[in-house]
Amino acid sequence: MHRREALAKVSLLLGGALSGPTLMALGRWENAASAATLLDKLNLSAQQKQIIAEVAEMIIPRTDTVGAKDVGVPAFIEMMINDCYYAPEHRSFMAGLTELEGLKFLQLSAAQKTDTLKQIEQKTKEQMKAYNSQTIKFGDNQDLEAMNSVKLGLPFWRLMKELTLLGYYTSEGGIKASFEYVPSPGKLELTKLKPGQKTIVY
Repeated sequence: MHRREALAKVSLLLGGALSGPTLMALGRWENAASAATLLDKLNLSAQQKQIIAEVAEMIIPRTDTVGAKDVGVPAFIEMMINDCYYAPEHRSFMAGLTELEGLKFLQLSAAQKTDTLKQIEQKTKEQMKAYNSQTIKFGDNQDLEAMNSVKLGLPFWRLMKELTLLGYYTSEGGIKASFEYVPSPGKLELTKLKPGQKTIVY
């Protein structure tokens, strides 16, 4: 299965858990929307790219299995934000990166980084209330996504979490780390998994 097909299947599987902008972004990527139809790409600095990589790795760290960095999640996030989201999410994503830059995130200890992200997660809950009320008022469709002055973008932390999970679980390394892949399914039967056994996927 190619990654494009995997993304389509994951978006259907997690449809209720993914935000509207991310579902639409997956649709644009699936339909190979040209960069010309979207807005200007973000010009990320080397430090901002490092922050993206560090936050993604904290969401899915390397343990006895591969982490977010190992399977290329940071590059996936950058590609998705640039190629598949409109200006509202560009602004909110850059605001989040700028905030972490101001806090000198990369220079913090591991414990301080964790505390910082927990604080951002708490703040995101309030941001999501404003985002959701706006979505109800204006409707969540592609035309309004393109109206820069109308919509708040999906908050940085929500974007990071969604794209980290999507990038990880549609990568070969992430799939193999989390599931036991059986390429040719046999008869349909109820299988009782043993403790520690990976979920089987076909």
